[in-house]
Formats: sequence, structure tokens, C-alpha cells
Amino acid sequence: MSLVSIYKDAMALNMIKDMGKREAAAKDFFGKLNKMTLPEKFNWAAEIFEGLHVKERGDQPALIWTDLDTDAERQFTYKEFAANGNKFLNFVRKNNVQKGNNMYLLTPIVPETWFASFAGLKGGLVAVPTAMTMTEREIQFRFQAYKPDVIVAAEGLTKLVDDALAKADCSPKTKIVLGKKDGWVSYSAIDAESGQAEPADVKKDDVLFCFFTSGTTGLPKRVGHSAISYPVGHLSTAVVIGLEPGDIHHNLSAPGWAKWAWSSFFSPFNMGATATGFAFGALNMQKYLAAVAKYKVNSFCAPPTAWRAFVGLDLSKYDLKAMKYSLSAGEPLNPEVIEQWKKATGTEIRDFYGQTESTCMIGNPPWMEGKMRFGSFGYPAYMYDAILTDEEGKEITQPDEPGHITIRLSNWRAMGLFQEYIGDPEKTKNAFQNNMYFTGDKASFDKDGYWWFVGRADDVIKSSDYRVGPFEVESALIEHPAVMEAAVVGTPDPERYQLVKAYVILTKDYKPSRELALELFQHTIKALAKFKIPRIIEFVTELPKTISGKIRRVQLRESEEKKTKDVAASPNEYFYHQFPELSSKKK
Repeated sequence: MSLVSIYKDAMALNMIKDMGKREAAAKDFFGKLNKMTLPEKFNWAAEIFEGLHVKERGDQPALIWTDLDTDAERQFTYKEFAANGNKFLNFVRKNNVQKGNNMYLLTPIVPETWFASFAGLKGGLVAVPTAMTMTEREIQFRFQAYKPDVIVAAEGLTKLVDDALAKADCSPKTKIVLGKKDGWVSYSAIDAESGQAEPADVKKDDVLFCFFTSGTTGLPKRVGHSAISYPVGHLSTAVVIGLEPGDIHHNLSAPGWAKWAWSSFFSPFNMGATATGFAFGALNMQKYLAAVAKYKVNSFCAPPTAWRAFVGLDLSKYDLKAMKYSLSAGEPLNPEVIEQWKKATGTEIRDFYGQTESTCMIGNPPWMEGKMRFGSFGYPAYMYDAILTDEEGKEITQPDEPGHITIRLSNWRAMGLFQEYIGDPEKTKNAFQNNMYFTGDKASFDKDGYWWFVGRADDVIKSSDYRVGPFEVESALIEHPAVMEAAVVGTPDPERYQLVKAYVILTKDYKPSRELALELFQHTIKALAKFKIPRIIEFVTELPKTISGKIRRVQLRESEEKKTKDVAASPNEYFYHQFPELSSKKK
């Protein structure tokens, strides 16, 4: 069975209207896919996007883009989209960029981000999506760890990138700017290239994506996804979402994060649907939802913080009748939010779960509407042999017993799992043990098979839709001369799930004060991306440690979880929002 026929079968099953029959078809589909022998070579851009979709629906819109601030609009059919991607590929090839080279994307929500991503897949480049909120220090680390061969960046980031390149001692083959900048090539130069390009000879295990993700005891890891794990792996995501050919899909996520590749690129394009992108300066929820209504979005994915904001609007003002599917990921939504959205659209917000290292592993597919349990994130997707294990790695079979979310590999290896932690065989070995992949998250399931998220098994902090590794924040704090030692944990928050909190021990020359707390906040603003900045700093004289001297973050977390609103803040505890001096800074 060819992969083209696999994609056609996936599209057909998502068009089944009877949800009972669709569920049965999905189980049968993934049962066959999980056991099939994959071709040694696979070029998704050439074989699926062009060979299937351009051929069969070349004049259908592939991408609809608008700028919410200016009302500018651009639309591209599947045929036009492919031609733009091919132009990009031809241009970089003329600059000696070859298969296996690294392509950094520091770009906003613009069509060019989609085109460059397509070109990378077709040309066998390794795309390195990078958030535009990164600081020079963070970009420099990435350049040193993973040398760039080609960079595409927004005009406002070029100085930051050039400074990071100089400090990392890197010289990419070409630098492309969305705009104009001395020493960079303007993206408009690509327009002169041919709209046809030869596909690279891509092997199924070739790494085509590198995502930097935060860890607990070290600097960011490099998650490597292959020519199979994202293009084919996201058939799991597309089926859980429910996308049909011709649907208009929207995802509220920025490029630079795996979620954008999940839901703004592969899920719609795997299914022959239309992707949408809404650019903005400052997020205005009224304008955003008005755009969702204007473009008659059928399928909408957003983080929990956005859903809470949307239901705070007068939803009767928006025509959301086109909505068929609504999805959320990050943490459970409270029932009131789901009920209010359902009243306005007739759709229930369905929760699902995955990681940068995977595609959708657990979720509530369309056939779960009307049967979901609020707070549950569903059950394992059919692509994954997901189980719970205890501390010894033994499978948990009793309901309501928390365990580690683990993907068993002995029956089959889920196609959506990442290839490796690039350049770090030790971390890869630790994640894959005893023929199992350990996610680092914990959950439980009830007697009826519904899964319930418990939390991280390690110290990674989940704030809004982001994951923050404490080590990075601690390292930034320790660079300040006043800080002798720091421990960073997540503290519960009703809006963001967790806030980043730093416990700080000062050197003997400094004493706790509001002025020093302000200085530390300002210091982290310069060193870290805005979502990593501590929102609470507490000065302490000691930290709980193991006999070997390691900080017991788990004890600090437990202390934070036990706190209630009635507990007064420590006299040496300072909150970011209490400093008006920071109001013009990153929040």
C-alpha cells in the first residue's frame, strides 16, 4: 500500500458522517497503518501536497491570510502555494543550500512562513522553527548548538540575529529578510525564481525538523522529527481534530512552536483542507473572533487561555454557524467555558494531548462529542499504544491510580514519535527505555477508560500554552551578582495554570528589598523570552536539598500547591504585577 493511498483513506474516513462508523473506520485504519512496511523514501511535499492535492484540488484555497490590524488579505490556491514554495527552494539552492542543511525560521504569521516550511520539506532541509520572542542570548545558544545554513527572519529581528551570529561565530550561506536590511537578501528577490522545483531524495528516517524544547536539568534539547514522524504522524492529529477535505481550519498559535506545525500546517494540508493565518500586533479578542466568523472557520484550535477570553465576549455578536469542531490543548478547561461556547456554536471544546516529541497521543475525537467528561483529555489515539506505568516501568491496570504516560513500542513504534534528541544520545536513551517511550507526564484513567491529566513527572513548568525549563531561568538569575543560588518552580494559577516562581538566595553583600526584586525582574527581561520571566520572586535563606546537594524542587512545588488565597505572602515575596515600572516592558 502506497502512502498516497493511505492519505486518501484518511481523508475518506474523516468524511464519514455517522460517528459510530467513523470511529470503527479510524480504528481499522490505524490498525493497518501501524503495521505497514513504510517505503524507504518519502517526500511529503512532492508526493502528497503536489502529487495528490495540487493534482486533485489545485484551484481550491490552501491558505487564507489576513492582517487584523490593517485588514490586508492574501489567498493562495494549492497550485499557487506549491509554486511559491518551489520558488523559495530554487533560490536557496542557488546559494549552495543543500539537503540536510539547517534552515532557521524566525518569522511571524505570514504566508512566507508556510512557503519556506514547504520548501524545506521538499528540499530535505532541516527546519528549525524559532520563536520571535527569543533573546539574543537564547538565539546565540541555538546557533552554537546547531549551526544555521540559511536564516529567514523578520526585519525587526535582523540586528538581534546578526549580533547572535557574530557571538556564535557562525556564517550562514544566505540570510533572507521579510523586508529590507543591509547584508540580507530581501524575500522579494525570490519572486523571480521558477515555480517548479525538483524534489530532494528524502529517506524516511531523514531528520526534517529540529525543535528546541526546555528540560529540567539542562539547556534546551533538540527534538528531531523525521520525514515520516511529522508528515505521516499528524494523520493522528488530523483524525482527532476531524478535518475534512475543503474544511477551513484555524489554529491560534505562532510559528516557532511545534503546535503551529501540528495544526497550522500538517493537519489541514494532510487532509486537503484550507489553513488560515491571522496576523496581529496586540491580540484583540473581538477582532480575532470576528475574523473567525468572517472566514467561516469550520474547525478552530486555541489554547485554554484564549477560550476563557472568548467566552467572556458577547458571543451573540458573531456568526459562528460554520463551526463544526472546537479544540483545546494545554490543560483542562472548566465546564462553564465549554458550556458557554457550546451554546454559541453548538460544538463542544474537545481537549487533546501531545508533545513536541510526538503528534496527538491522547484526545477526544469527534465521535466523543456528547460523551466527553469535563476535565478528561480523552483516551489514547489509535496511532499510539499508550499505557500508564509505575516507577518501575510496570503497566498500571487499575483505575484511578496515577502513573507515567508511556508509549509502548513492543507491539509497534508509533509513527508520530520523534527520531532522536539531536546530538544527545544519552537523553535519547533515557527517554526510550525497555522498549517504551516515557513522556515525562503523569495521568490516571477511570473505570470507564477516560484519561485524566495529573501533571509533569519532572520539574518542567506549564504556563499558559508554554513549557518552561527551570534550569534556563535559574541560570539567568545566577548571572546577576546579587544571586548566590536560585530554584525555579511552577506555582498554581487559575488563569495560566502555573506561574514561574523563583526562590532566590542572595550573596552576603545584598539584602532582600523591593528595589533588588525590581532589578532581578529587569535582569530576566533582558535574558529570557517573555514567557520564561519569573512572575514571583521570593528571597529565602536556604533551599531544601537532597543528601547529595541537589535542590528538591518537588518539595518547593508541594509547598506552593498547599498555599491558598488565605495565606499571606512572605514579607520577602515580590510579584511582577505589583511593579508599575515594568508595565512598558515585556509581560
